Amino acid sequence: MIEVGKTLISDDVIEEAFVCDLTKCKGACCVEGDLGAPLLEDELEEIDKVIDLVKPYLSKEAIEVLEKEGGYLLDEDGDLSTTTIDGKECAFAFYDTDKVLKCSIEQAYKEGKTDFKKPISCHLYPIRVAKLPEFEALNYDRWQICSPACDLGKELKVPVYKFLKEALIRKYGEAWYSELEEKVSK
Repeated sequence: MIEVGKTLISDDVIEEAFVCDLTKCKGACCVEGDLGAPLLEDELEEIDKVIDLVKPYLSKEAIEVLEKEGGYLLDEDGDLSTTTIDGKECAFAFYDTDKVLKCSIEQAYKEGKTDFKKPISCHLYPIRVAKLPEFEALNYDRWQICSPACDLGKELKVPVYKFLKEALIRKYGEAWYSELEEKVSK
């Protein structure tokens, strides 16, 4: 485990390889699981702002869910997440022409329609952040649907933390990431 500032980074984040391979997984992380994407409280306003912007990308069913239920929910454990369609795919997901699930929020961002890229939990995946009393723990979330990403990461020799450089800098800043790299290289 590596300590950087107020974070503890598991060895798996440093040692395991990972590069998303959407051609193989087809964006399964946007549809698998019990809930939508985990959200931070300060992301709720951003989610509210993008709902109308992302409707052109979404299915009729997704639009209906967002209009009826809103863009997020509070689960029985008190955690926030994006709304889903019938407890399956994230309501913000859409299928592209290759039948790959993509994020409508990220698509709107790429097209310059919003400054909000996507929920940080999605941007950081396969890292999951756990809040501890004094620290945030960054853990590698192993999931069978991501085995193509593990294979591609091994082939390209890209560790999780390098694959997620942009997301980690977004969350913790450039100085934090530089310190992580420095500690990893020792």
